[in-house]
Amino acid sequence: MEPVHISKTEFEGSDWQELLEEEGIEAILVERLEELDSLTPEEAPNIAVLDMAVLTASDMQECVERCSSLKLPTIALVPQNLVSALNIRLELDDFVSSPPNSEELVTRVKQVLWRTRSEQSDDIIRVGDLLINPSSYEVVLRGRRVNLRYKEYELLRLLATNPGRVYTRDALLSTIWGYDYFGGTRTVDVHIRRLRSKIEDAEHPYIETIWNVGYRFRDVSGA
Repeated sequence: MEPVHISKTEFEGSDWQELLEEEGIEAILVERLEELDSLTPEEAPNIAVLDMAVLTASDMQECVERCSSLKLPTIALVPQNLVSALNIRLELDDFVSSPPNSEELVTRVKQVLWRTRSEQSDDIIRVGDLLINPSSYEVVLRGRRVNLRYKEYELLRLLATNPGRVYTRDALLSTIWGYDYFGGTRTVDVHIRRLRSKIEDAEHPYIETIWNVGYRFRDVSGA
C-alpha cells in the first residue's frame, strides 16, 4: 500500500479516523468506557485510540484491560500537560501527545499493528527484544525496524534460528555466500561487525565470537 502524505495540521475525531481509513486501518476513538461494551473479538477494529483528555485514570485502566481481553492494540492520545502524569504501568502499546501530528500518529499506529501482528505470528523468531520475520524479511529491535542488507539479514536469521550452535567462518561463508564464492572468510567478519553495530549495544549482546573458530548466537532461553 502506498504511503499517504499528510500535511502537519491539528485534527480531531473523524478527521484522523478518515486518514487511517485511507491506509486501510479501522480505528475506534474511545472517550467513554461504554464505547467498548458492544465490541467482540470477531468484530473489533484494528486499534483503539484512547483519549486521555476525557477518560479518568480508572477508566483508562479499565479500557486497557478490556482491549487486552479483546486482543485489541491500544494507543493513547495524551495532552501535552498530562504527559508527565501518564501511568507508565499502563500496558499501552504506544502513545502520542495531543493534538497529534497526523504523520506521526499514522506512523505510530502502523508500527503498533506491525509489531502486534508479528508477535502473534507463528514463524516469528523472538530473542529478547529482537523480532525477526522470515516472511517479510523484517527485523524489529525494541519496537524499531532495523535496516539490514540482505547478507546481514541472512546471517542473523541463520544464527538466531540455531542459538548456541557454533558456526565456523568457512561454514557461514559457504551457507550464506555459496560454495562458488571466491571471497575469503574476512567477508564474514566484516558482515558480522556491521550486523553487531545495528542490533547490539553494551547491555544487549547477541552474537558471540569463538576465537579462532567462528561465531554463535547467544542462547538466552534460560536467562
